[in-house]
Amino acid sequence: MLELINGKIIADRVLEGWNLWIEGGRIAAVTTRDCPGAQVIDAGGAYIAPGFIDIHTHGGGGYDFMDGTVEAVCKAASMHMSHGTTTLLPTTLSYGVDSIEAAIRHAREAGDKPDMPNIPGVHLEGPYFSLKQAGAQDPAYIKSPAKAEYEGITERAKGFIKRWSFAPELEGAKEFCEYLTKHGISPSIGHSDAEYADVLKVYEKGCRMVTHLYSGMSGIVRKNAYRVLGVVESAYLLDDMAVEVIADGCHLPVELLQLIYKGKGADKICLVTDSMRGAGMPDGPSILGRKQDGMPCIIEDGVAKLTDRSAFAGSTATFDRLVRIMHKDAGISIEECVKMASTTPARMIGLSGCKGRLQEGYDADIVIFDENIQVKKVFVKKGDMVRMHCY
Repeated sequence: MLELINGKIIADRVLEGWNLWIEGGRIAAVTTRDCPGAQVIDAGGAYIAPGFIDIHTHGGGGYDFMDGTVEAVCKAASMHMSHGTTTLLPTTLSYGVDSIEAAIRHAREAGDKPDMPNIPGVHLEGPYFSLKQAGAQDPAYIKSPAKAEYEGITERAKGFIKRWSFAPELEGAKEFCEYLTKHGISPSIGHSDAEYADVLKVYEKGCRMVTHLYSGMSGIVRKNAYRVLGVVESAYLLDDMAVEVIADGCHLPVELLQLIYKGKGADKICLVTDSMRGAGMPDGPSILGRKQDGMPCIIEDGVAKLTDRSAFAGSTATFDRLVRIMHKDAGISIEECVKMASTTPARMIGLSGCKGRLQEGYDADIVIFDENIQVKKVFVKKGDMVRMHCY
């Protein structure tokens, strides 16, 4: 039995003077009582929160999840764990089927290792996207949904695909979305030039998520003098549509983060890093995508940029930075920030019954951080054990 004491426990409110007990890999109690005979861990007045859950990350620590090795997955995942992430979904880019399936296999193998964060599955970002909204996705691989292809990928993945981002305006997208929901995969709108009518078609088939709101998607436009809603406005209009937010302080200004929070609320926002290999790395040259054939870029000013500095080339955020910016800069309460970092993402990938909260019976995935959101300790449930990592 472990007992965490002298911390500010973040539940629906901040609990001071309470203790958290851990037994058999799970939270045994959140209580004002002491636990006789337990191994005591003093939080030193820091916050005790559910571990962060990143449902959209491409890599970090100099590695990309598409690099083609288990080592790359382990190195990137370990780096993110040191910044408070206890569960993550390795995210692919638009590539050929062989590369996507290799990434799925490597992620599964890495997740079985004892010193890793939880890897319950993957997030496939593409290749069924709009060429007009491709962004950093390689246009050579972008196409409309192909039934035989996505059925084959899904069957061979054997339940390891948790999310799949796609553009709903493409031919066959509605049928693709219906297939995903029937197979327990969360569909998400991304890299899309859709209008509201397109969004509504997949919404009616179970789509409840928008990938990196404002990035790689349509906004309101005029058609024959009439205004037509894009993906951004559709996300606000549909009350139960959740959104990803890259709160790195670069992709979206603080005022826009505040607007998203005002419009959607913490129950419908998932903070995501959408990080590339440059996350956790110093400024300098880097590569967006696979090391062997990715796009050269440069890391500076807290973000990756194209070498000509004409546009962003990806996020270099770690999860503690997201929480810090939402709390310190956007002025959102720490409880609501943790909800966006843990509780809501857990619900969106079907883990709300075991992760994302500090309450009895939940997995003991825990992060301890100070007032400046600097991570001190991370606890990760692996099997029936909890592994503690100190930083």
